[in-house]
Formats: sequence, structure tokens, C-alpha cells
Amino acid sequence: MIEAVGLTKRYGPKTAVHNLSFQVRPGTVTGFLGPNGSGKSTTMRMILGLDAPTAGHATIGGRPFRQTPNAARLVGALLDAKAVHGGRSARAHLLSLAQLSGIPAQRVDEVLGVVGLQDVAHQRSKGFSLGMGQRLGIAAALLGDPQVLLFDEPVNGLDPEGILWVRNLMKQLAAEGRTVFVSSHLMSEMALTAEHLIVIGRGQLLADMAVKDFISANSADFARVRTPDGAPEQREKLTAALVEAGGQAAPEADGALRVTGVPLPRISELAHAAGVRLWELSPHQASLEEAYMRMTQGAVDYRSTADQRAGLQPVAGYPPQGAAAPQGFVPGQPGAPGQVPLATPGPPPHPYAPQDPYARAVPVPGGPVPPQQGHPYGAPAAYGAPHPYGQQPPAPSAPYGQQPPSPAAPYAPAGPPAPPAASTDQPVPHTQDAR
Repeated sequence: MIEAVGLTKRYGPKTAVHNLSFQVRPGTVTGFLGPNGSGKSTTMRMILGLDAPTAGHATIGGRPFRQTPNAARLVGALLDAKAVHGGRSARAHLLSLAQLSGIPAQRVDEVLGVVGLQDVAHQRSKGFSLGMGQRLGIAAALLGDPQVLLFDEPVNGLDPEGILWVRNLMKQLAAEGRTVFVSSHLMSEMALTAEHLIVIGRGQLLADMAVKDFISANSADFARVRTPDGAPEQREKLTAALVEAGGQAAPEADGALRVTGVPLPRISELAHAAGVRLWELSPHQASLEEAYMRMTQGAVDYRSTADQRAGLQPVAGYPPQGAAAPQGFVPGQPGAPGQVPLATPGPPPHPYAPQDPYARAVPVPGGPVPPQQGHPYGAPAAYGAPHPYGQQPPAPSAPYGQQPPSPAAPYAPAGPPAPPAASTDQPVPHTQDAR
């Protein structure tokens, strides 16, 4: 059993935990809930002797953790899954912990199989994913087969199969008579795993009770009632009967009634007496998340605000955030705010789509005639004209030492003469001598 009595921890002027007292009993999974910064991790560290309390004390099995002989065989904990030397393999990490505590090496292979890491036992832990690191941390907590276990966010980074496995593992450990203390922010998992809750806020105890009692004490149950949609007079008649019986009936967006203050059997009797047909009569209980939010709404230190986007200019061609796009809006198109004329047939062209060199522009009625793009290699010459790339007849040979007469050009150049070719006297990059 874990017991905290008047635990207080101060860091300078800040009080992280104030006069916190509770008990974690064996045989049940006890959830430890609270907003960020409420002191959950600090409390767990004081229980494990990692932080000395400013006042009060915490015991495990009636003794402080530091005074417990062979504590690794009695207490297992997962507070930080990253507290592993990245150069060690999973098996080497667990083997070093086992040797420090006098645990046989055979147990290392057993817990690797329990957490599903037997196939990567010899891989370095620095290459593990977040979920694999969590599994390795759970294996370290189970190494000594302890009677008391503390887990801080054990399902962080796990996939759905891993979350289900951790849930069943916690229940199995508690069914064996062990003390299981679990901290988590996942309300849905706590509702399925924990049987008892300890809730703190700003370092102080807010609740210490069973999960069902916590939900009932911090939420209002109601009944959902629906009458025929085409008969509003029946809904009005039922509403009057419920109010007369001391209940409250509030309409919902879909036309149903949210009834409080009257139990379900009484609602059915009132509807039968009033001659009202019911299409739906169902009980609704608030979830653990709703009850938790209602209790801790005044103990939250970090609250988000709306993003005003001050000083940010809208991107050209796109409407402002939160504004409806104008008719004919196409992102990235030029013109007044990215609009395309409604007369444009078909979908607009993609700005990065390759252009068809053979496409002809379609004239717009009443607009200017667009220039037509010709063939990319020019129009073919008239029949019988010499081909510009045709082979020329060989020039007559000249006596040795004389220059042959240059033949006349078949046509005059269209532009200025081409610039002289670049000099080839530039240094050549060094390459390997192929020989």
C-alpha cells in the first residue's frame, strides 16, 4: 500500500504540492488525475524518494522508499521512458538493472517477451520509437516482479494494440493483489482501466473516490425523450406534465427533450397518462471526461486563447482566413481576388500544367483577337525550295597552298553575325588518370 501524509513540496516561492494526503490500496487500479502542472509527477517522485518533501512523508508498505531493503524487488516504476543509455541494447539495459538488484538473467528474457520486444532485444535503444521506448520502460518496472507499481503516462506513444495490452496488464496486476498507481491524461482509458480515482489540482487534493461516485458527484444525469416529429402538440403536452411533476424539460437542436429531475419510469407513466406516444426514452450519463472537466475547470493553469493572426497579411490570390471564398474563386489565379470570369467554360487550367504547343487560343466574343501560336519549328517552305538543312555540293578543289573560293551563301543571315566561340584554353578540371 502507498500512503501519503501531508505531503508538501516548495520550489522557492512556488508551492508544487500542498498538504496532500491519500492512500493507494492493493487489489485495485488507482488512477491519478490532474491538469498539467498540478503536481502529479512531483508527488510520484516524492513517493519514490527522488525528491525530498518540504513537509509530510510518503511510505510504501509502511516504510519510506529509501529505507526499503532491496526496493527493486518490492517497487517497480515508470516515470521517464527516455531514461535509457541510447548505446545499449534493450537486453543490455535490462540486464544491467537485473545485476544491480540480484535478479537472474533469465528474468530479463521473460519480461522482454511480456512487453513484446524479444525480436529487437539486441538492437540499440536509441533507434526505438516512442512506443517501443514505453514498452522497454514497462519491462524495467516489471523486472523484479514487484508488489507495488507506479506508472506515469504508460500509454504515451503506444498504438491501439499497445494501449489495449497495457489496459489488460494493469487489470491483471491488480487482480493478483498488487498495488497499481497510474497517472494519465487520457480520460477514456482511465474510465476503462481504473476503479478508484485520486484527483489533484494546483497541488491540492480535489477528489478521492470510486470512478462511478466521481462521475455521479460531478455531473447531472438526464433522460432523452423524443415524441413524434409531426405532432408538436404532443411534445408540448408532455412538457407540461413533466414540469407539473417537478422536472425540467429543455428542447434540444434535433427536436428531442432533455429531461432532468424525473426518473425514467416516472417519465413513462406521465407520458402514458397524458396520451403521448414516445419514439425515444433513453438514459444518459456523463462521461469521466465531462465530470473531470467540471471539477478541474477552476484549477487549470494553462488556458488557450483564440488565434487573432495579428500582423499577418493574407496571401495574394487567397481569401482571408474564416471568410467565405467569392464565387468563381480559384487559388493562385491573377486578378481581383483570384476570380475567374464566369463565362470561362470548364475547369480552370492548373498553373503548373505543361502548355500544349499546338493549341490554338479561343477568341472571346466581343474581345480582342488573341495571337495565334505557330508551329514550334516554323511553317514549311514552298514546294521545291531548298531545304535549309539540305546537303550542299562539294566545293571545287584548289591547288596546294591556295584557299579555295568560298561559295556564295544560299541566303543572307537574318541577324547579326554570331559571336566568336569561347576559347578552349581554359584549365580542365583534374580527373582520375584512366590510362
